[in-house]
Amino acid sequence: MGSPLSNPLLEVSGLTKRFGGVAAVKNLSFWVREGEILGLIGPNGSGKTTAFNLITGLLAPDAGLIRLAGEDITALRPHAVCKKGVARTFQLVRPFMHLSALVNVMVGRIYGYSPAAGRADAASDARELLAFVGLAGREDTPARQLTLVDRRRLELARALATRPRLLLLDEFMAGLNTHEVEAAMGLIRRLRAAGCTIIMVEHIVKAVMGLSDRVVVLNAGEAIAEGSPVAIASDPRVVEAYLGSAPGA
Repeated sequence: MGSPLSNPLLEVSGLTKRFGGVAAVKNLSFWVREGEILGLIGPNGSGKTTAFNLITGLLAPDAGLIRLAGEDITALRPHAVCKKGVARTFQLVRPFMHLSALVNVMVGRIYGYSPAAGRADAASDARELLAFVGLAGREDTPARQLTLVDRRRLELARALATRPRLLLLDEFMAGLNTHEVEAAMGLIRRLRAAGCTIIMVEHIVKAVMGLSDRVVVLNAGEAIAEGSPVAIASDPRVVEAYLGSAPGA
């Protein structure tokens, strides 16, 4: 939808994924510039997480192309996509529960897009990342002993450890209270200030509208609107997708 002013970091074109007779994602096209935050929103079941799964290689598309900095990454498996510089978080956090927070993050530093030179460097970088996300002093804590909020922070640190060119956040703020959401928004702003390119799927409207440069809206697997947060908030197609038709419409 629309066209970038310059070559995009990520370009998705005609992406389609069917499960049986149902198209979870249908002819989806969008792009994101380097350094931008793109919000990807829509009702439950609109195809947002499926789109993330396609971009990161967890699912193979039935049609369409995915390009990263002009390179076709459509057919790559997840580890290869990560090596190209794409990282993500999951709705249901997936740390190595029996390993410490430090070792969880070290894995990303050793096997990601820009691997550390050795274990000592990986450990040092991992400590910095844990401090960045608010987990300083929890390095030796097994992931299974962390709260949900702290596991989400660990999930982000693990993704950042791969040194991604593009970070996909899948409902990173789900389950957080108001204070925690504000802290998470501040963290994302700091990531953006550091040059990170982000696509965020989020149901917390305040967060999406407060952080995104542009927003793409999905409904039933298709993109129905794209624009600035202000434009999206007043788009009747978006209001109908979320709330249903107005009385008498």
